[in-house]
Amino acid sequence: MQSSVLAFATDLIDEGADTFFGNLTERAGVGGVTLASVYHEARDVFPHHPTRVVRYLEPGAAYFRPDPARWAGQRLTPLAAGAIGDRDPFAEAAEQTRRRGLKLHAWTVFCHNDRLGFQHPDCAPANAFGDRLLTELCPANPEVRAYAHTLVDELARYGVDAIRAESLHFHGLRHGYHHERYFERLGAVAEALLGLCFCPHCRAAAQRRGVPAEEVRQVVAAEVRRRLADERAAEEPGALDALADGALAAYVDASAATVTSLAAELAERAGRHGMRLSFMDADGPGAGWLAGIDLPALTRAGVGIETLGYATTPEAVREKVAAFALHGVRPAELAVILRPMAQDCDGPANLAAKITMLRELGVPEVEFYNYGLMRLSSMDRIGAALRG
Repeated sequence: MQSSVLAFATDLIDEGADTFFGNLTERAGVGGVTLASVYHEARDVFPHHPTRVVRYLEPGAAYFRPDPARWAGQRLTPLAAGAIGDRDPFAEAAEQTRRRGLKLHAWTVFCHNDRLGFQHPDCAPANAFGDRLLTELCPANPEVRAYAHTLVDELARYGVDAIRAESLHFHGLRHGYHHERYFERLGAVAEALLGLCFCPHCRAAAQRRGVPAEEVRQVVAAEVRRRLADERAAEEPGALDALADGALAAYVDASAATVTSLAAELAERAGRHGMRLSFMDADGPGAGWLAGIDLPALTRAGVGIETLGYATTPEAVREKVAAFALHGVRPAELAVILRPMAQDCDGPANLAAKITMLRELGVPEVEFYNYGLMRLSSMDRIGAALRG
């Protein structure tokens, strides 16, 4: 079983290569590092950072040095994070992993990009009222798709083994903005409908599949208005697949086809560079329909799947793997991320039992979240569990 720890490039820069990789190999005992290449805004607590405890991550920043020639003529371009200064942590990580016999993975956030969404609102998803969700990029937009393709080409420069593709799909309303405020209860249906994209590119994609996109948009807008106007209506249950006489379900299916085609294109492009690409489905089977995640279609397209095995018991992790199998993703095609921290694990035996269970099921890759956000004792826990 391959193993890796997810980490930020600032961990490597701030601790230095010997400390950083020493912790990964000597304490955690893993065979690789999954380094964030493009990441979203965040504020985190770093328990073992050498100089600071609280750190802010920049919105939509790149943690490698983009090659300007590759991005000529494109509006959507990565911006190197100020935190890396004039360094290229991906080049440093590539050299160190080659020297130490480790795998290097690129943890890449594609469509949740708060910097690019605010800079280029026309590339962000638009709800049924035309309001742009500026923390995101729409995967149906041709410029977004070109950005994603070029990003794969950039990462290939570093000899990356695999791209871990996070947020390569649509997002709901409540995703990724600080100080989001909802003083009236929206209700699950209105909230779900407000997360659907009706930008011109999404409507055109649906129309090509025979879906009356404008009619669906109007029905969605009217339904949201009805639920916003009346507190009792807001709490009414509703079958989304029945709205617009079933046309809403067909519209969402068109969104899923958009996501699948982009993921398949990127996986094929990565393969031409000798890399693998795995699609991160954080919530698991059945939960990503409105985000455009169609697991059987992704698997048929040859796209690997990675998920979060965040649970307190091995049985709960097993159930999640089994649920993926029911949706066409065999354990042998799955990578699982575990958290070694106390909120998921009460000790090395708990983590070891999860790893043993994944091995027995035939899961080939396990990753651990997250280097800078865990105590050093949690890294020791990984090492003990992998040895056990």
